[in-house]
Amino acid sequence: METARSLDFDDWSKDTSENQKNLNEIPPQLKTQDLEVVNGCRRKLQPFNFFSFTWFLNVIHDKFRKGKINFESTLELLTKFDIPFDYVHVKHIFKASDSLKSGTITIEDFRGIYRTIAHRCEIHDLFKTHSPNHKLLPLSNLVQFLKNEQFQPEVDERVAAQLIAKFEPIEEAKRSSQMTFEGFLRFMTSEECVVFKSQHKTVYQDMTRPLCEYFISSSHNTYLISDQLIGPSHLWGYASALMKGCRCLEIDCWDGPNNDPVVYHGHTLTSKISFKTVIQVISKYAFLVSDYPLILSLENHCSPKQQEVMADYLTNILGDMLVISAIDDIMPTELPSPESLKFKIMIKNKKIGTLEETLARKGVDSHGQTGEFEEEETSDEEPDDNPSHPKQPLLKKRRARWKGSAPPRKKQKMKKIKIALALSELVIYTKSRKFVSFEDSKEKQFFYENNSIGELKARKLAKLSANEFVQHTVRFLTRIYPKGTRANSSNYNPQEFWNVGCQIVALNFQTAGLQMDLQTGKFLDNGGSGYLLKPEYLRNRDTQFTPHAIPANSQSVLLTIKLISGHQLPPSSLSRSNKADPLVLVEIYGVPEDHAKQQSCVVRGNALSPRWNETFTFNIQVPELALVRFVVEDQLSLTSNDFLGQYTLPLLSMNKGYRQVPLFSKLGVNLRPASLFVHIWYFNQ
Repeated sequence: METARSLDFDDWSKDTSENQKNLNEIPPQLKTQDLEVVNGCRRKLQPFNFFSFTWFLNVIHDKFRKGKINFESTLELLTKFDIPFDYVHVKHIFKASDSLKSGTITIEDFRGIYRTIAHRCEIHDLFKTHSPNHKLLPLSNLVQFLKNEQFQPEVDERVAAQLIAKFEPIEEAKRSSQMTFEGFLRFMTSEECVVFKSQHKTVYQDMTRPLCEYFISSSHNTYLISDQLIGPSHLWGYASALMKGCRCLEIDCWDGPNNDPVVYHGHTLTSKISFKTVIQVISKYAFLVSDYPLILSLENHCSPKQQEVMADYLTNILGDMLVISAIDDIMPTELPSPESLKFKIMIKNKKIGTLEETLARKGVDSHGQTGEFEEEETSDEEPDDNPSHPKQPLLKKRRARWKGSAPPRKKQKMKKIKIALALSELVIYTKSRKFVSFEDSKEKQFFYENNSIGELKARKLAKLSANEFVQHTVRFLTRIYPKGTRANSSNYNPQEFWNVGCQIVALNFQTAGLQMDLQTGKFLDNGGSGYLLKPEYLRNRDTQFTPHAIPANSQSVLLTIKLISGHQLPPSSLSRSNKADPLVLVEIYGVPEDHAKQQSCVVRGNALSPRWNETFTFNIQVPELALVRFVVEDQLSLTSNDFLGQYTLPLLSMNKGYRQVPLFSKLGVNLRPASLFVHIWYFNQ
């Protein structure tokens, strides 16, 4: 006769159909006693094996009273186990388990599905490494795991006990302050073990510095939800950007019928929306995600008469949220901080005169008054936010290219600009000023004036005069916007302009892709507030920093990423089942010297649980500006891959240790439970 042996839950769930038959024959009154089935024989269970056994049965027994369950009941049971699952993967495994094609499965089939979805061998191996008996993880061992493997030196037994109470599903283990594999699995796949630092999910940076010392999440042509030529303008563009943490919106304003301004992309076939409704939507959504100040960048093409209407809408709809004077009505000497402007909205536009003159006129009705000044027109390649700039229609530009000829270059000339004083008076800390040169700005520009520079000119300046550019952005808010020929609303790489300290790097939020992945990933930091304190070398007026020549004594970081496995990845677009041929790219974005990319091998035919166990190492010279991007692709052929998911985050927001990397679709939708399992380690060199 076979010698009795201890049987843990893993062994129990491997029972054969014969075991299941014998188990079903156990009278109901005996199923609550301490018995196990070994090769068809009922034996005495060890205490915690029995607890696992009864815990599993207690969860599922109601569903299996009639012997079998269908697919919908299977999904309900998996939900009761509090294990995230992907519908497509479960559906495929269910069909494979339903050998009779009856649309139902047995209790044994369900155990197989549960194990396939939940019991990840790489996490089980980790559990056994730290569990003395491979069955239970005592409180003291959990503390050591958190300290040594997860790099949480501050953890004590009180914290570990809280984790057991939160994640351990088996009450008997919980009462003895121990964690079973079921609890460990739930802990390792929870938010507690994601790669992004929990401390960075809230505002933790100093928010009392002047506005120019922060990167600010910024949108270009916010009203568009498609291309720049014939696509629709929509209020959702504003609501969506604000819900993504954007803190600088663009409003393209034109004269509308019945003295009512409209918003659309001028000289195109894009549709029009009311300026009034735009401000109403902004008022509603402005501070749902972030408490910190919102900038409305007006590209103002309206007549003075309709500019006054705009001013009235801004004042009446936004009310106390609108900044209409300096703090305490005192002329400042520097820009205020995000903290001092919480729940406030600023208007960025051209302005008549100085801020001192505006403060002196406070309380005086300015309706009916108009100011005028001259400004050099901007070339077609670099349109400015000039309120009277006669842009060549984009459709005509595009037709010129179709005919094989370049658009004619206009000679620069002076243009008179008229601004309603009522609108001008609403511009306090964000007066738009045409950029001439770094030297001109240093000599003549006020601290409350900002510049808008097109991407082509900005790229040239960043390449040829990087340190001057950095010194300029130390002093003044600087906005970068896409070139006018991006008719399909494509984006430039924002990293090259963050590298020189540009605060307002405006992107087309409606266009998914690498550029928006970088934008979204960067501004995950600091609680998703839309404001990130720039590194000290991008704030110091005496800085000699340039992204093209990193000093030899810089504090570099050595980053090591062990790519262990994937879990429930999206299936291939070409697959009729749940399969894919996944590979992983790990990309670094930052200063030019830090740009890097490494690729894993391809795992054939496995999107459910691919294993890589590959290690990537990166030497990063400027860690404060570095972003890490994980990309999962499906290899369709030797020359073609299909995007499956990605996740981007700042290097310094990465947790060390064993971590889950969530994955997002091209459109930014969370693909949970799709994830990567990695081990992260980095240190200063």
